Amino acid sequence: MTTIERSAPVMVTGATGYVAGLLVKKLLEEGLTVHAPVRDPNNPEKLKYLNEIASVTPGEIKYFKADLLNDGSYAEAMAGCELVFHTASPFKIDVKDPQKELVDPARLGTRNVLETANQTPSVKRVVLTSSCAAIYGDNIDLKETPNNVFTEEMWNTSSSLEHGAYSYSKTVAEKEAWKINEAQSRWDLVVINPSLVIGPGINPHGTSETFSMIRQMGDGTLKAGAPRWGFGIVDVRDLAEAHYKAGFIPEAQGRHIISGHNTDLFAMSQTLLDKYGKDYPIPRKALPKWLMWLIGPIVDKTMTRKVITRNIDVPWKGDNSKGIRELGMRYRPLAESMNDFFQQMIDNGLVKKTG
Repeated sequence: MTTIERSAPVMVTGATGYVAGLLVKKLLEEGLTVHAPVRDPNNPEKLKYLNEIASVTPGEIKYFKADLLNDGSYAEAMAGCELVFHTASPFKIDVKDPQKELVDPARLGTRNVLETANQTPSVKRVVLTSSCAAIYGDNIDLKETPNNVFTEEMWNTSSSLEHGAYSYSKTVAEKEAWKINEAQSRWDLVVINPSLVIGPGINPHGTSETFSMIRQMGDGTLKAGAPRWGFGIVDVRDLAEAHYKAGFIPEAQGRHIISGHNTDLFAMSQTLLDKYGKDYPIPRKALPKWLMWLIGPIVDKTMTRKVITRNIDVPWKGDNSKGIRELGMRYRPLAESMNDFFQQMIDNGLVKKTG
């Protein structure tokens, strides 16, 4: 059991990112002091969304210069912190060199942060943002599970540098974290494994892959239809709550699948029809798998036939009961997350009316 003092500062890596932004907002609302290591503390444009939140919340934010791949650069930001949230990791699918762009930053960044925790006597707990991608590689992996459901006991064994490099990077990074944690006994490690994250972020112009995925439902890209590609989905606001609870509930331990809904891309798009169907080209039918198999690799080189075979028309099912039971998680409806996210894109000119 680990009790974190609320008077001590809390460090959040990747504070300007999609997931971390909402977490920082929650911490500031709770009146905590947040240490935010960033590449350039003197870039007001990059920090404006965090500064806006800090100006209207009881907490305080302090910036420190640090780089994920620069050994020891987190030492100053971590000094005096009992709780560290490590959320910084690239989420990119279309990469030229997966080792250099995904695996190295994920693993070496994790090692850098956790080795600094080893050298910082105040640290009692690290909360790591991993992913359900460290639990499974493709939806078809579900068939290998004992009860046809993904659980925290499972590890991704089907991804590699050649196939599912992003998922492979998350697996490698989380395994690195557990190895470093098990080699010492002062701080404990609590891991959050979110499914696909959607919902309005603090930065309406975010660059997460999910922004483009949802935007395509309204910009005409998916006018002909959306595939039934199964996903778990979690709202970024619920995910921030999960991180917060993982940090401050003394009994929290181990991995946690944080996912509100077992769904698919086509079903997600249908939640937008009622409100936006008249003015935007929301998909109205599911694309058949054979058509995806034919045109997918031509339209998008990351959409290989292996990816299509192993994921399209294959359901995704995750067991979220541990997070509900041990972190007290409650999840907002899928339609609420989708509509709020889409509306944010409209408000910021990312999706325009075509009707």
